[in-house]
Amino acid sequence: MLKISNLLITRDSLKFHYDLNIEVGSALLISGPSGQGKSTLLDAIAGYVEIDAGNIQWGNLAIDTLPPADRPVSYLFQEHNLFDHLTIMQNLSIAIGHLPLIDRTAALEALDIAEQADKFPGQLSGGQRLRASIIAATLRPEPILLLDEPFRELDPVTRKKTLNWCMQTVLRLNKTLVVVSHNTEDSLQLKDQFPVLQEYRINQGNSC
Repeated sequence: MLKISNLLITRDSLKFHYDLNIEVGSALLISGPSGQGKSTLLDAIAGYVEIDAGNIQWGNLAIDTLPPADRPVSYLFQEHNLFDHLTIMQNLSIAIGHLPLIDRTAALEALDIAEQADKFPGQLSGGQRLRASIIAATLRPEPILLLDEPFRELDPVTRKKTLNWCMQTVLRLNKTLVVVSHNTEDSLQLKDQFPVLQEYRINQGNSC
């Protein structure tokens, strides 16, 4: 279980409070207006923002005192998680080198970017880079996956296909998913796929 207990964070003079539990193998959908602390919660879980009080636990492990690199977390930021000087396949090899090459290729084929494997991120469209980043984040070995507006640059058909692949992979690997999304279609698709989906709407009532 991912347990977030009485977490208090100050950011840009605003104070945010979070208190929730997320079961292993389940998903949490975070929504709410801009500026109310959705990305701040993901940053706190990943270790990129200082907390004022409270704690974050994964099972019996207190992770809020760990550096980001030691946390059991894979995080897809709103910016792409790719190294510009490496090809797409080289990027995947760094992120998910524990998987055989055939599995990495299969993931690229599933999201229609296999032909881009030997290209550099700058040679791809925004949507292609995003899909490569989603593959890298989803297939990393860490058990917690954080996605911040992950499908925003994709057209409706590609968005649905990519979300389906991502959700099916998360379920197959028994990962715990925390996703920020404003998109109603994303929410409906998540509800269709996940047997356990919590919804956490952040509003003024969550801030202090």
